Amino acid sequence: MSLVLDPAAQDLLFREARTANTFTDEPVTEEQVQAIYDLVKFGPTAFNQSPLRVTLVRSPEARERLVRHMSEGNAAKTASAPLVAILSADNEFHEELPTLFPHFPQAKDAFFAERAARENAAALNAALQAGYFIVGVRAAGLAAGPMTGFDFEGVRKEFLDDDHTPLMIVNIGKPGPDAWYPRSPRLAYDEVVTTV
Repeated sequence: MSLVLDPAAQDLLFREARTANTFTDEPVTEEQVQAIYDLVKFGPTAFNQSPLRVTLVRSPEARERLVRHMSEGNAAKTASAPLVAILSADNEFHEELPTLFPHFPQAKDAFFAERAARENAAALNAALQAGYFIVGVRAAGLAAGPMTGFDFEGVRKEFLDDDHTPLMIVNIGKPGPDAWYPRSPRLAYDEVVTTV
């Protein structure tokens, strides 16, 4: 059985898409970011939690503060990308559940009264949304450079608060010269999928 999605779209989102390591200086507009969000906000999460939060780093001052927290191999990429997004999990997402999950407003207290339960749920579901975000960046015709090589606690203190846990930094823009490393191997279907 073939996929319904057009092969060119399959290539754009998955087969040809890779993590970008260099970018042109073409800016990423607020309209592009809004369009990305307006698409990916429909990706499913448990209880429609939607715990992902996005902090856009646009000003030179904020960029400089962020670069200080990046690992040595990621600092130059983050310094030169047209736009950088800090993706984090909101550990107080449950406050929005009466709006986001209106058919069961008690979910806020029934399942997420304890901070540890919220942190676990937020980490899992925000990571899922981060995947949607990366695909959304690709759908906008842009390249994404997601990274976890940074000082998580430093970034949290610099840009977030105690209720937000950083997940990854994503450089965004049009790919520049020599943007791609060679494609790494993938596991075969029968190495991943088991039927019981």
